[in-house]
Amino acid sequence: MKIRLLDAAVQDLIEGFDFYEKQESGLGAYFIDTLFSDIDSLLIYAGIHQTFFKSYFRLLSKRFPFAIYYRIDGHDITVHAVLDCRRNPAWSRKRLKVV
Repeated sequence: MKIRLLDAAVQDLIEGFDFYEKQESGLGAYFIDTLFSDIDSLLIYAGIHQTFFKSYFRLLSKRFPFAIYYRIDGHDITVHAVLDCRRNPAWSRKRLKVV
């Protein structure tokens, strides 16, 4: 299997990095390291997570209040979004383009 991040998911990570880096120097790098570790764990655990919005699996980050929304397409794991769980769930639904 291989993991693919959509551009929107990469942008989510950049925004998270910027937010945490403003809180404390170095925290943004820790955020990125942690989230990439969580994403890498999908190579082992993809598909065991609960589904949300009918078609996305959701992996919760171990250290930050973020959720990784992904789909499994054959031998590929596609990360569609990395969203802040503190936001309104309606925003997440809209971001994932779920009706």
